Amino acid sequence: MSRGGQGLARVAVVVRAGAAPMWWLGVVAAGIGILVPGLTGRRIGVLAGAALFIVGTAVVAWGRRKRYVALAQSAARAGKHDVLQDRHVTVRNWRRGHRWWLLLAFLAALGSAFAVPVAGGLLLAGCGVGLWLKAAWLGRRERAGDALLWVRVDWLGRNGGGPVGKTVKAYRSTGIAAGDAAPGGARRRAAALA
Repeated sequence: MSRGGQGLARVAVVVRAGAAPMWWLGVVAAGIGILVPGLTGRRIGVLAGAALFIVGTAVVAWGRRKRYVALAQSAARAGKHDVLQDRHVTVRNWRRGHRWWLLLAFLAALGSAFAVPVAGGLLLAGCGVGLWLKAAWLGRRERAGDALLWVRVDWLGRNGGGPVGKTVKAYRSTGIAAGDAAPGGARRRAAALA
């Protein structure tokens, strides 16, 4: 480790960062899509969208869990010189880095409404719900292990993959009270800080 330590971001916060934008963009796209009759008609579009919502939620929520578990089990304690990134900084950085992908996903969901109304929007919303579920699962693991999981910031931006990408070699861990985010990546409540 270098003399100045490493910048660390919470794994659960990185996972959770995309949940809200994907959910809301998906809901808006589905709402606009319901106004378009499309090639298949609204009824088929809504049914297909419901199925895609469930599939998208399941795939995102349960995808790559073995990799998360393996990295969590081999996590080393963070050093005293490591810098813990604030929750809002992690969320802002993730959203800035993915804003064009989110815009493209939204436009694709809107465009798909001309073929299958609502379906693309519900798929995008389902992916957002899947991220929330995955962050909640990580939070349960953090509480059970009484340790928060962190990933080096410089590993996040390389070659995609997020907190389980190929460049991520290991996680770091801290006590449950470290940082400004609760287990699972949500904001800490004021009562919990007191």
